[in-house]
Amino acid sequence: MKLFASTIGAVALATASFAVQAQAAKPDAAKGAATFGQVCVACHAADGNSVLPANPKLAAQHPEYLNKQLQELKSGKRDSAVMKGFASMLSDDDMRNVAHWLGAQKPQAGTSTDKDLVALGEKIFRGGIPDRQIAACAGCHSPNGAGMPAQYPRLSGQHAEYTAGQLTAFRDGVRKNSTQMTQVAAKMNDREIKAVADYVAGLR
Repeated sequence: MKLFASTIGAVALATASFAVQAQAAKPDAAKGAATFGQVCVACHAADGNSVLPANPKLAAQHPEYLNKQLQELKSGKRDSAVMKGFASMLSDDDMRNVAHWLGAQKPQAGTSTDKDLVALGEKIFRGGIPDRQIAACAGCHSPNGAGMPAQYPRLSGQHAEYTAGQLTAFRDGVRKNSTQMTQVAAKMNDREIKAVADYVAGLR
């Protein structure tokens, strides 16, 4: 009887523990907004729609993806001297809250600016370059650049300068936290990278 009671007690404690953990893991958008306002706003703007071409727009980005990037910036798996300092200030809860809040913000549309390259960018984004085994970007990031939650980031409307910089970093081995992107970017030249980045900026 005592063994039975002990087992019941252990199960009850475990259930309570899981409930507490689940409650703690639930994102708090209000706290996320406050943390963003203290740590991130100077570079990414009040609503996550950065106006600086070198800094990414984060509004409407998938929370799971943002949280992963913050974790990897903090750990050093994704190398950025600037962002490592900011990410290191954030706890796991902070990251989850900020990512959740950003995911709910309304994105601002961008525009393509290089009419000579945008056709090439569209061709690569939608169909890849088969003879060089470069996969179509749309296969993972969706035809309209919305991405796929938890796996592939939203790209539509992103600053062309930022997108080109990240593709170049993947190609050159500077950014190492996505084997898949490293393999794709490794086969692209500067003109192709610029074309895709410009096309992505104008996606709706």
